[in-house]
Amino acid sequence: MMKPMQKEFKEETPTPTELEKQEENLKVTSIPQRQTGNVLTHGLNLLAQMGLGEALLRGSTNLFSAIAIILVLWLAQAYFQQTPYPLTENTTQVSGPTPSVDVNLNAIPALDNPAITGIARSAQLHTNIPSRPRNEISMYTVQAGDTVSGIAEKFGLLPETIFAANYAILQDDPHSLVEGQELQILPVDGVYWQWLGGISFGAWADYFQVKPEDIINYPANNIDASNITDPANADIKPGVWLVIPGAKYSFHQPGSIPLGITRTDPASAQVGGSGACGAISGGAVGTGSFIFPTGRHNLSGFDYTPKTNHLGIDLAGDLGDPIYASDGGVIVYAGANSYGYGNMVMVDHGTGFQTLYAHMSLISVSCGESVNQGQYLGAVGSTGKSSGPHLHFEVRTSSTVINPWDVLPNP
Repeated sequence: MMKPMQKEFKEETPTPTELEKQEENLKVTSIPQRQTGNVLTHGLNLLAQMGLGEALLRGSTNLFSAIAIILVLWLAQAYFQQTPYPLTENTTQVSGPTPSVDVNLNAIPALDNPAITGIARSAQLHTNIPSRPRNEISMYTVQAGDTVSGIAEKFGLLPETIFAANYAILQDDPHSLVEGQELQILPVDGVYWQWLGGISFGAWADYFQVKPEDIINYPANNIDASNITDPANADIKPGVWLVIPGAKYSFHQPGSIPLGITRTDPASAQVGGSGACGAISGGAVGTGSFIFPTGRHNLSGFDYTPKTNHLGIDLAGDLGDPIYASDGGVIVYAGANSYGYGNMVMVDHGTGFQTLYAHMSLISVSCGESVNQGQYLGAVGSTGKSSGPHLHFEVRTSSTVINPWDVLPNP
């Protein structure tokens, strides 16, 4: 029988004294480092086992954000509280506002900058505005490119006022404006016309739809109002040109006489020229029929063509040939005019018709004279805007011009 094997090597059990020494050595070398990690790890594990790990993570994140915001605010406050420019030793602070310093603009030198090519202007502290309106008539020379509207705008006037003050030149036709012309410029909107007398001053003013006082008291007219007790019958020397402020101006077709020159409305004749007649009472009345005013019944020039603004017929005639009244009536115009008709006669027939005879070389009747049909009025001529001797003949009413061929007998 085989004997049990005995161990050749026996494990030596450390004695208590040796074991204690080993434990002391372990405590000295490893316990301080491992103990800290073990405690933190143990604590985190414990919180995770309790279900507080996620809450701890969120709380830590919020705490870090709050600290970061506080730090940024503190840095910003410290930055903006800094003084932008350090104060010198002589700098002092005042509690009240700093008084302004007077600056003399004239003492500031002008900039010498060659890059500026505009027109230099000195600084002006004030704009001078006229203390009173312009009261005198001025003259203007027409420049290349001017228009009636443009000239009116330059002087703050209506275009009608430019026409009204310069009819002899423009004749209400804007195409008549030519470079170099001298135009009269009124100080205000209105009409500039010659007072010829023969009627009351009040009737003359009524025609332009103003009061006589408006004309008398206007400074540019230089009328001594203290000597006038009755403006409607003011004794003003005939022949003077007067500014009529605010007057209503009616355009006239170029080369035409205003309508309505009759024995009952003589004031309208004042716009015709120096041949205007005064008030007329009574007088001859026509037959209502018309005859040829010359011995020749054919044309020598233009026919009645309203589209070309020729409102009568040009009857042939030699210089000095007789002109007769086409019907009986009263002379309401006899003399030169401002419309290119030269020497002219008008007869009011008292039947609603008037007849006009233009370019005459001789006038043998006078204002207010009664004439019979066929009576001698004067002689054929070529005065005014005329290219040769002929008679320009018109037939009118108070509201229109009619075709003379419609009332004359057959040639």
